[in-house]
Amino acid sequence: MRQLYSGPPSMNSVSSAQECTVSSGRPTMMEEDHKVINQGQEDEMEISGYRMCRWKLFLVGLGAVGTGGFLLLPLYWMPHWLLRATCSRATIGDADMVLLRTTDEFKRWFRARVQWMLAPGKKPFNKLDSQTAVTNGHSKHDPIGMQPSQHLVEIRYFTLHSTTYFWNDMIQNFEVLKGLEDLNVTCSAIHSEHSAGLTKHMQDYRRLFFGVNEIDVKVPSVFKLLIKEVLNPFYIFQFFSVILWGFEEYYYYAAAIVFMSLVSIATSLYTIKKQYVMLHDMVASHSVVRVSVVRANNEIEEMMSTDLVPGDVMIIPNNGAIMPCDAVLVSGTCIVNESMLTGESVPVTKTNLPNPGQGLMGLEVDAVYSTEEQKRHTLFCGTLVIQTRFYSGELVKAVVVRTGFSTAKGQLVRSILYPKPTDFKLYHDAYLFLLCLVGVAAIGFIYSIVLSILNKVPARTIITESLDIITITVPPALPAAMTAGIVYAQRRLKHIGIFCISPQRINICGQLNLVCFDKTGTLTEDGLDLWGIQRAESGSFCLSEVNVCQETLVTSPFVVCMATCHSLTNINGQLSGDPLDLKMFEATGWLLQEATEEETSLHNQITPTVVRPPRQVLPQPATPPEHEMELNELSLSYEIGILRQFPFSSALQRMSVVARRLGEKHMDAYLKGAPEVVASLCRRETVPGNFSQVLENYTKLGFRVIALAHRHLESRLTWHKMQNISRDLVENNMEFLGLIIMQNKLKAETPMVLEQLRHANIRSVMVTGDNILTAVSVARDCGMIPPQDRVIIAEALPPADGQPARIEWHYMDEPGLHDSDAAPFEVVQIGMGEEDPDPDEDLKPLEHYHFAMSGKSFTVVTEHFQDLVYKLLLRGTVFARMTPDQKTQLVELLQSVDYFVGMCGDGANDCGALKRAHSGISLSELEASVASPFTSKIPNISCVPNLIREGRAALITSFCVFKFMALYSMIQYISVTLLYSMLSNLGDFQFLFIDVAIILLIVFTMSLNPAWKELVSRRPPSGLISGPLLFSVLTQILVSLGFQMLVFLWVRHQSWYEKWTPSSNACNSSSIASLSVHNTNVTYDPYDKNIRNYENTSVFFVSCFQYLIVAIVFSKGKPFRQPSYKNWLFLLSACMLYIFLLFIMLNPVPAIDKFLDIVCIPFQWRMTLLVIILLNTGMSVLIEVRILTSISSQHLTTLEVTLRKNRTRGC
Repeated sequence: MRQLYSGPPSMNSVSSAQECTVSSGRPTMMEEDHKVINQGQEDEMEISGYRMCRWKLFLVGLGAVGTGGFLLLPLYWMPHWLLRATCSRATIGDADMVLLRTTDEFKRWFRARVQWMLAPGKKPFNKLDSQTAVTNGHSKHDPIGMQPSQHLVEIRYFTLHSTTYFWNDMIQNFEVLKGLEDLNVTCSAIHSEHSAGLTKHMQDYRRLFFGVNEIDVKVPSVFKLLIKEVLNPFYIFQFFSVILWGFEEYYYYAAAIVFMSLVSIATSLYTIKKQYVMLHDMVASHSVVRVSVVRANNEIEEMMSTDLVPGDVMIIPNNGAIMPCDAVLVSGTCIVNESMLTGESVPVTKTNLPNPGQGLMGLEVDAVYSTEEQKRHTLFCGTLVIQTRFYSGELVKAVVVRTGFSTAKGQLVRSILYPKPTDFKLYHDAYLFLLCLVGVAAIGFIYSIVLSILNKVPARTIITESLDIITITVPPALPAAMTAGIVYAQRRLKHIGIFCISPQRINICGQLNLVCFDKTGTLTEDGLDLWGIQRAESGSFCLSEVNVCQETLVTSPFVVCMATCHSLTNINGQLSGDPLDLKMFEATGWLLQEATEEETSLHNQITPTVVRPPRQVLPQPATPPEHEMELNELSLSYEIGILRQFPFSSALQRMSVVARRLGEKHMDAYLKGAPEVVASLCRRETVPGNFSQVLENYTKLGFRVIALAHRHLESRLTWHKMQNISRDLVENNMEFLGLIIMQNKLKAETPMVLEQLRHANIRSVMVTGDNILTAVSVARDCGMIPPQDRVIIAEALPPADGQPARIEWHYMDEPGLHDSDAAPFEVVQIGMGEEDPDPDEDLKPLEHYHFAMSGKSFTVVTEHFQDLVYKLLLRGTVFARMTPDQKTQLVELLQSVDYFVGMCGDGANDCGALKRAHSGISLSELEASVASPFTSKIPNISCVPNLIREGRAALITSFCVFKFMALYSMIQYISVTLLYSMLSNLGDFQFLFIDVAIILLIVFTMSLNPAWKELVSRRPPSGLISGPLLFSVLTQILVSLGFQMLVFLWVRHQSWYEKWTPSSNACNSSSIASLSVHNTNVTYDPYDKNIRNYENTSVFFVSCFQYLIVAIVFSKGKPFRQPSYKNWLFLLSACMLYIFLLFIMLNPVPAIDKFLDIVCIPFQWRMTLLVIILLNTGMSVLIEVRILTSISSQHLTTLEVTLRKNRTRGC
């Protein structure tokens, strides 16, 4: 739609060449024109402007033509090279193109074309002239879009990653328009200014800026995917190699490589296409639906959801619907299934946004609307509205806040479409290693050129053979070989119920040394059991009770609070809602029913939910005076209507309701939530003096404790005032009612899994929204904190009353420890000091302490005690009362201390942390978990050690394969270089046999070793650039070089040696007379490339065995993989190749020798080769098994001590 206005503005009459000249003369201005967009956000980027330069473009065109188009490839791969080569710098405000670079550690480059449109205003929320009529980007009267009298302005914008950035003259930068929140609109303003609906003209105008309301996941055509895949540098290199092999007439090998490439490309295209289709289908269900909207003249109009814009008022149908956008409720109540966002399929009640402007006495705070802060009033895109409730005669209305990719689901889809690259040392080192191979190839390239010139070789041969050295040194099959181990690991994970959407993360799982666990639903069961209650009366606790359904308690405020303060609802005749609410309500024995319209008007309520106890348990009243009989008969039913609900907020850690008993004139408020929070909102005299001690006793035993409170509201509070009253005015001056004690049982697998992780030296950390003492108790029960270890609670207090922020340290068993005791404890006992010279001494006291802190303390520490953050993280085991954002922040901080962090949660509030962790494992299969790299079908944490084991196996497989492929290229490089010295080479079928029959077969079978059955305390190395790995590769290269040179030189000193010709007969034994005849009958080929000679045959045999030797010594098993002898395919392949090579070496077969260009050699020399091969085998095994194992153990020990020392000293 924006393109309908596109066209060249009048200011663009200046030629590009002139623009280049002007730009080149103002470098200082250009250097200063450096802006940042999305500042402070995850996708923060630096932006710079460019304008097209004709003479630069002309030069690039000439270069492309001169290089046959190859110049365009690096420009395609490097967007910043392309813009700098074809454009000149310009201010962002005048740019035709923009260059963007992420500010994270990856420093990725992107480019985008700046477009423009004509519109009657610069801002989407500007008021239009009443005469202006915009219809699909055009005026009703003017074909170019507006009436002639209407002033049009130019709007500049660009699109990147499904996000549109508009130019803002005020800030002189581009910015994202997200929706109604851009106005910083208050809650009252949404009711007063945005709840009446938009005119059709205003809707069309806003759509120019916000676009079509659709999360459009375009499935690319196979042709587009093919072009993108083929332009990968790896396939370009293969294309170059195949052309070269064609010139050298290596047709069979070239055909084999082409076949492998086609299979690889087809597999990749199928996988990518399948992922796009899956994502497209995921969002298609709500992308295009019919909706009803309210127009500014109160008319209701049906339209397609794609036409919605922020500010539209849509009507939520009675029978529910899937939300096509993010919208805030302004009237009515909805029951919503938000499993798409939270991973939790529990229905959630959404109430209408309070209107502080109509509140009681106008004392309410009129907060700025935010989807995060007011999420209990916001319907999110993709969520399912199950039911709606409304006051008689009114409609359930919602104001559209965000559309398209700006919605919550749009952001989720964007994170999948445009993921961050995987940051792993292995991949960085692999590129460095490839550069080293390229350097080696360059040496061989120069060597072959010099040697060929000295021997007066034809120019064509010089070029082909020199370039061939490069294709030998950098093996084309390397990426496919490196991927094999990951593919096999992914298949094994799928077999045990773990699904992966980011295969590259499997390798990273092998490095995990810390795992964060959510508590409820992850370490413990989802459901809660009611253990008992402890009521409070007159400021003191009563004895604890088990049975709530007592006649003496049934109408008490405590039980009424349990029966009313919840968000339960009847769906298809079944009570649904939060499991805690469900258990609590079921314990009362009360009944819940959704009211009819007649009952709704009787209660005059907008949320017509009625609860009542069973009649048989009601106490019988005394006979009242005659004039009160009618009222008493009404009271006998004891029905309570829930008039207003303030939903549970994880930030506030509480929920409340306003209710009224049928027949009563006043209303009551009931509150439940975290005990500390509820107690702070109650009158001091109603809170028992031993509240803290009783609460601590329960939480230490691992119980989950909920506190209840009650308050009589003023009789002058009418229903209309109650609908707009702020919850802060209701939730204060309460009367403390008591405690509900819930029992949350550990899952049976939890202690065993945590024990496995502890033995593997993998830290376990609990990150929960529960009470800190309950969390610590559960941590002890499951073994996360050993019984003999002590727990120190770090309580950080923010600045108050002119006092700076401070931290108080408390032993959990000694809550009276004062701040004065903290200093020596901090420095001497806990090892917080900076000057401990011995890391071992520094670590010993730490072995027995664990820190625990709440989310509030965590925020204070990160803001005011930066120097202590990392030190607390190193021994922090329990983080309680953590919000979803704090969980994500904790994961980031742990990663900054060089931990490889895993996160395991049920998806409810863990989505951000699951995405941010190196390895996020969701125990929920619902749609929200699609953002998590791993999803487990088994709903317990037994998936964690399984994933780590497979990750370690895949990582070791990657190392083995990389080392093998490096040795393969170097062994072949040595062979070819030696043969080049005598103007010989390996034959076409020799290359084919080595690369296909040996290398591919070995690579794809050596990757099949399953993971070792248990986790060990050692971790595999994380990178290729390490002492043991380099020692292994270099020594094996030297061994291979030594034995090949020995054979190459020794064969020339044999008594039977002569320059081989077709008539040569070095085989003077009768056993090989047939071969001699065969050799004699060979016709001389004038185009022979000197392939058939004694040096070639000797080097070929030795090198073939060397490939198998290094494959076996590199294919390690325990302690990360199963032994190679259990990998029967690899064992069978290696044995068959050994037997075949020994057979053709010791017992020549004419047909095979002819096929492989092998010449006949004496039996004595064959036996000599066998001895050399055995010596080669023995030396390689000795180096890899004995010497390298010793070096690796010492290296790992030193590395671990150094790493722990660095962490302990606060990084």
